[in-house]
Amino acid sequence: MGDAKKYPAPVTSAETAPFWDAAKQGKFMIKRCTACGEAHYFPRAICPFCFSDKTVWEESSGEGTIYTYSLMRKSPTGPYAIGYVTLKEGPSLQTNFVDCDLTTLKIGQRVKVVWKSTDGAPLPFFTPV
Repeated sequence: MGDAKKYPAPVTSAETAPFWDAAKQGKFMIKRCTACGEAHYFPRAICPFCFSDKTVWEESSGEGTIYTYSLMRKSPTGPYAIGYVTLKEGPSLQTNFVDCDLTTLKIGQRVKVVWKSTDGAPLPFFTPV
């Protein structure tokens, strides 16, 4: 039985369009501030660390480790896991974990981005390496 789950298309704006355009090519983009050097996600024009508008797009490896997670065993749509992943490049982001046995997830486990199709740009999720 295939992946029958239907995901909603992301809402884009002029500020996030480069992220979603890159997602269509399988690239996971983050932003880096050229004023303070910090990388951040979700990509936005203003650095959340120093408030500079000197930010540039950077392709992420899409790899990271599980910082924390919660396994939701009882849900009308079935079990699922959400959590935070810390990317190799530094930023942490909230995500869902997919395509794995959810009971085997562990804090510190290596994960990588996987893309799930929508009627628009694909959505990023994470799965164990």
